[in-house]
Amino acid sequence: MTKSNKTTPKLSVFQTFKTKNKEFTGEAMRQRGIIMHLAVETLPTKKTRTAIAHRLAEKNGTTWQNIYSGIFRDLDEVLLPLGIVEESGRLPIKRGPKALQEQGVPYYQLTEGGLLVAASLSEMGKDRLRIMIDFFEKNSNSKDKDLRISILTLLDVAPNFVSSLLRRYVESYSEGRIDRLIPFESDMVKKTLDESLMIQRELLEGFSSLSSTDREPIISFLRKVS
Repeated sequence: MTKSNKTTPKLSVFQTFKTKNKEFTGEAMRQRGIIMHLAVETLPTKKTRTAIAHRLAEKNGTTWQNIYSGIFRDLDEVLLPLGIVEESGRLPIKRGPKALQEQGVPYYQLTEGGLLVAASLSEMGKDRLRIMIDFFEKNSNSKDKDLRISILTLLDVAPNFVSSLLRRYVESYSEGRIDRLIPFESDMVKKTLDESLMIQRELLEGFSSLSSTDREPIISFLRKVS
């Protein structure tokens, strides 16, 4: 039997250069750009490969032709196979090859897993909280209702904590520490915990056991240093 050269696609939204661990690679930037664009765009005509290329080119000060092949590859070889993005429909065209006119041009949307990835990206700005709330309110694939309710409550009082949790969760998926994004459930989240999240849990548990008198100086201290 011949060994297949086909490799498993890998989500690269948190991939950085080996020598510059705070600088995202070109592939990471493209995938982030595609996901962020699809997270906020509503018009089908703005969600085709060409439209995405135009938008990302405009943001990066280049021509759409220069990045089209990369976007094509990221969609067809990574984001679609991983179930981060899915085809949403096809737009009819009047010009070009007959086969293309008959089939139409595909446009895309984020899946539930794609929304989760979008929620983990800091560049989403003010849309990030909306996406997180939308995701957890509609997280119908999850049977872990307690987790969903807890996250929605935390989004009211500690949205940055939830953002940090989601980032680590998606990073863990990208690194292969977990093999799926959806459904978002406690057993999968537990596998992504690192030292920082354990420290945050310790702080929360310890703080909740304090009297209101003891809490005040701690809150004051944290405000001064953060």
